[in-house]
Amino acid sequence: MRVEATPVPVPLRVESLAGSGIVTIPAQYIRPEEERATLGDALDAAKNLDAGPQIPTVDLAGFLSGDEETRRRCVEAVQEAASNWGVMHIVNHGIPLELIKRMQEAGEKFFSLPIEEKERYANDQSSGNIQGYGSKLANNASGQLEWQDYFFHLVYPEGKANYSMWPKEPANYIEETQEFARQLRAVTSNMLAMLSLGLKLDEGKLEEEVGGLSDLLLQMKINYYPRCPQPDLAVGVEAHTDVSALSFILHNMVPGLQVYYEGKWVTARCILSNGKYKSILHRGLVNKEKIRISWAVFCEPPREKIVLKPYPSSSGRAPRPSSPSHLCPAH
Repeated sequence: MRVEATPVPVPLRVESLAGSGIVTIPAQYIRPEEERATLGDALDAAKNLDAGPQIPTVDLAGFLSGDEETRRRCVEAVQEAASNWGVMHIVNHGIPLELIKRMQEAGEKFFSLPIEEKERYANDQSSGNIQGYGSKLANNASGQLEWQDYFFHLVYPEGKANYSMWPKEPANYIEETQEFARQLRAVTSNMLAMLSLGLKLDEGKLEEEVGGLSDLLLQMKINYYPRCPQPDLAVGVEAHTDVSALSFILHNMVPGLQVYYEGKWVTARCILSNGKYKSILHRGLVNKEKIRISWAVFCEPPREKIVLKPYPSSSGRAPRPSSPSHLCPAH
């Protein structure tokens, strides 16, 4: 069905737009006709979870056990999921669930503040600074926008974090987010170790190549997706692949994340190796009934320091690199 709409000025924040009582969304948020054929309400899409392929789940307790055979099986499971899917659910990762809950509650409380309070932390995208509170501005010729607001900040290493831009309300936001970042950094080391072993490299090789303990950056983006009156026309996040070494995603148990697998979009339950490990295409749907919040943490090499190129031992015999070597900003 062809949808005609005339662009009109819209509020800076999607939350303001969603709370205005509109029943149709502005043209700037309407996706192209060919894309809309695959969209829909995220809650409806989640009802068919058992009908198709499932994102693999990997229990990391095996890698932490100290038993060599158990560790080997865990490495194989991670290697298979990373190679075939490019994404996996991880359980028994070592971060206390109580800490995760406190960190998420702090983020939810920040987004429950009045918009004028959140604006105190607004970023300035025109200057290239995306740290802070914002909404994605159109960066394509069609002027399409995504149905989301966000808060973006570097959370690790602590010495590089700009705490002056972190929310002061709720009062425990900084404390809980700091501790979560510390513990996620340990999980990052374990994941990189397993991915290294899966490529027949030394256990610490991938971590060394992406910056090591001191230089690998953890950037957190809290995505806030308000209710959308026409979820079949809009997306919270358009289809994309991440350019980080690793990405971790948590959510508030409202479905919406989809990954592209074997030619189809698969709803998720609530590339440094010459192509052996995938960076999967994924997107975020929206819905009419529930606010969705997700916490994405991108583990990024230092932008002007690390040269990205296939590591020889991971490429097999007489490899042909799938792309030329380059610094991170060019990736």
